[in-house]
Amino acid sequence: MRLSLCVTIATALACGGAAAHHGWGSYDAAKPITVTGPIVTSTYENPHATVTVKAPDKVWTVTLAPTFRMANRGATREMVAVGKTISAYGYVSTVEKDEMRAERITVDGKTIEMR
Repeated sequence: MRLSLCVTIATALACGGAAAHHGWGSYDAAKPITVTGPIVTSTYENPHATVTVKAPDKVWTVTLAPTFRMANRGATREMVAVGKTISAYGYVSTVEKDEMRAERITVDGKTIEMR
């Protein structure tokens, strides 16, 4: 009984995390855009780092890479800190309003590939 309860709880937790993560199919790769502006908020945690960027037209949520990939490529927490100016090239979400997935970012003259 106790083992069955533990398995049920573990399965529910695993499924909840998977449901929260969205696939890359919900972005329109046929229409790439570049969003440039100051970083207003920054979250450097898994499953993906994210920043919000105050572009001239609106505030965008920019989904970045997983933190291990960003760190391996030199995109540290400090690089995507609030107040830094970022240029993010990528694809607009077809599901979430004002959200994009970055293929590459440029901050302080340094370009980092997210894939």
